[in-house]
Amino acid sequence: MTNKTSHLITTTRGGVSRRTVLAGIGAAGFTAAMPGIRRAQAQETTLRWWSPQTAPAQAEAYAYQIATFEAANPGVKVLFESTSDEGYPAQMAAAFASGQAPNVVTHLPSFAVSNYWQNGLLEPFDDVIAMIGPEKYYEGANKVYEITPGQHAGTGIGNSAANMMWVRTDLMEKAGIDAVPRTWDQLRDAAQKMQGGGIYGAPLPYARNSMTSLVFICFVHGAGGMIFSPDLEVAVDSAEFRNALEFYKSMRELCPPGATAYSWGESLTAFVSGATATGLYTGRVLANVNAQNPGIADFVAAHEYPTVSEDVPHWTFNDFPSVMIPKDAPNMELTKKLAAHLFEPDGYIRQLHAAPGHVLPVLKTISSMPAYQENEIIQKYSDDVDRMAAAAAAGHNLGWESTAHKPNTKAGQIVASHVLADAVQRYVMNGDAMDAVVSDTAMRLEELMKG
Repeated sequence: MTNKTSHLITTTRGGVSRRTVLAGIGAAGFTAAMPGIRRAQAQETTLRWWSPQTAPAQAEAYAYQIATFEAANPGVKVLFESTSDEGYPAQMAAAFASGQAPNVVTHLPSFAVSNYWQNGLLEPFDDVIAMIGPEKYYEGANKVYEITPGQHAGTGIGNSAANMMWVRTDLMEKAGIDAVPRTWDQLRDAAQKMQGGGIYGAPLPYARNSMTSLVFICFVHGAGGMIFSPDLEVAVDSAEFRNALEFYKSMRELCPPGATAYSWGESLTAFVSGATATGLYTGRVLANVNAQNPGIADFVAAHEYPTVSEDVPHWTFNDFPSVMIPKDAPNMELTKKLAAHLFEPDGYIRQLHAAPGHVLPVLKTISSMPAYQENEIIQKYSDDVDRMAAAAAAGHNLGWESTAHKPNTKAGQIVASHVLADAVQRYVMNGDAMDAVVSDTAMRLEELMKG
């Protein structure tokens, strides 16, 4: 969910570029005859690290972590390779099918981890958690990864509050809005008052992609509904799901025309550039505003996203950015050492500071360190960072919709299918009848759960 430098899998050493893998789950036709992989295999010991989080500042932090790991492990080389937020399911499927899985994969959502675990594709992560120190984690931080009781499929590289509402306090004051919107009606009214002069009210996505699906899930919960019941029965044939569709449609006129093609990067840019009065994103807004549009840096603030009424609690989307190890990864002992090394304080803090407030620490020992706290952005926006941290700590996603829900190991497939984005497009863009959209969505979800 961040700015992407590429939708290709790319090695940073030697400048090798690989074609995007377009095959889907079970892509048996993928060939591993890639120059970068052949060159890597020729080295004495090479470990491969994949992640979709590849903004320049993050890449610098990764380079430091790689350099310190290589220095501590002579003869070992680590290749960092970028993946895609939208394309990682096909890329991972091709890697598993070809026998060319990387050693370590970071920053995928927890529901992707649970899916791969359920299919027997991941190495248990308990050894790595023991190396990091389980006592260092916030209480319950690894619960979402305990798909099989007593075992962990992965761990978190951080927490995120992906659907925070960002507001421009200067535009609120200019429009005579004296309170941050708490309900949908207040949000729509505020967006209408602030829209004009080239500025739109909100940057919600309406494309057929994972962002639209994930954001719409937030709105369903904001209506007081859910996608699945705690026992994982399809629950979209409800007044709450219909209410979410109706409100989402009502917001379309308050979003830029290009919102029909928005993913995370475009939505972020719309707010940061000043094109929208409100935003929906994680704490990356802070670093980007200060770097790209400092004129509004003193007038942005993060709050939990409104719900249909004050009686409906906030629901924060935490994708639980993860670390996982493919079961067939070579050099397993070194692989586990690399995964644990990512949490060494000097490198981990650099990674967190690459986008302050964007990915928040999962280790309480890190949060309390002066080296983490003494960051200009974290200090300047301490109230916003605290709000995001509290929201993320109580967050959920489709793989774990509430504390009462069973883990949903089909969540990754459901998001990748775009069934929920299709519901949005059919009702909002195509004008299809509500009952038909809801009925078809429920049927497709049931089929995916049975598949």
